[in-house]
Amino acid sequence: MKRVEFFRHNIEDEDIKRVEDILRSIFLTTGSAVLEFEQKFSSYTDLQHTIAVTSCTAALHLSLLAHNIGEGDEVITTPMSFCATANSIIHAGARPVFVDVERDTGNLNAELIEAAITEKTKAILPVHLYGQMCDMKKIREIADRHKLVVIEDAAHAIEAERDGIKVGQIADTACFSFYATKNITSGEGGAVCTNRAETADLLRMLRLHGIDKSAIDRYTKRFQHWDMPVLGWKYNMDNIHAALLIGQVERLDELWRKRDRLWNLYEEGLTGVKGLDILRTVKGARHARHLFTILVDPEKRDSILWSLQEKEIGVAVNYRPIHLLKYYRETFGYKEGDFPVAEEIGCRTISLPLYPKLSEDEAQHVIRIVREVVEHHPSKTVHQ
Repeated sequence: MKRVEFFRHNIEDEDIKRVEDILRSIFLTTGSAVLEFEQKFSSYTDLQHTIAVTSCTAALHLSLLAHNIGEGDEVITTPMSFCATANSIIHAGARPVFVDVERDTGNLNAELIEAAITEKTKAILPVHLYGQMCDMKKIREIADRHKLVVIEDAAHAIEAERDGIKVGQIADTACFSFYATKNITSGEGGAVCTNRAETADLLRMLRLHGIDKSAIDRYTKRFQHWDMPVLGWKYNMDNIHAALLIGQVERLDELWRKRDRLWNLYEEGLTGVKGLDILRTVKGARHARHLFTILVDPEKRDSILWSLQEKEIGVAVNYRPIHLLKYYRETFGYKEGDFPVAEEIGCRTISLPLYPKLSEDEAQHVIRIVREVVEHHPSKTVHQ
């Protein structure tokens, strides 16, 4: 039986050669390759400053710290995301306050935000789920009205646009992921982008213990003593990881076009299948095409998932709602029914393979297997 992996990365020989060149050089930590990547990424995103870090979690954490968000503060976010989104808020010392999501997109429902704002609210942290931007114009309007910071979790959405704006364009910062399964990857890695020079300068210090000069500043120029104006963390990206990313940034649009073609094949092949729904793409928006998810009967979801695995189709669940994870239930007292739309999506969703190295024949094979499994799946749930 033909196996279709859930994901295969886009690293090419030229990317590996860049890493080899770094490994044969004298400087492995944050240096010229990181700077080159940051410049190329800023050019692509149209955001003036890119600060490369070790993960999107680090980017979110530092963004919160850079805006003095901490103990006693609240940050409004979505329960329909990877747990890192809310975890970063807790790492900063603040409390995540969840708002339910839109039923047809899975994104943070901007219409519900103002009801969740209190005197403790300091920021809104939307997540562009699966690669589609939230309604950032509305979110920015709400934030401005209440004097709140906006930090975008754009881990899925490097290439996204909506309502004439790109990711991060009207936010205070935007945070990106280069994890193993992301649209470009260095295995682990992230970046925070901003148009504000003062914020960027602070973020560069915060990513490296709070010191005001990096290793390349100290050792490739005339020696300068460094100081530590603020307390920071150890989140700086090294040249090895950056070298993997440089070429992928140059290929971003080419890679997106391949995923877009596959996405359209999936939509065409799976629309109208009984017992299967697909989330809506906002008209006129550019979806980053990061994850293609289907929604199935919640009573059958896990057994459908296992049947697809048995037929050698790689699948995943993105995501179980954060508020129902054990830590969040026990720490904050969340329970089923608190955010019903996120819970409905969380118990229905299955992510299918989607990446540029997936062939159209493989995509058609996935479509055939999904249709077969969903349409002919027994009504009785299989329990593990």
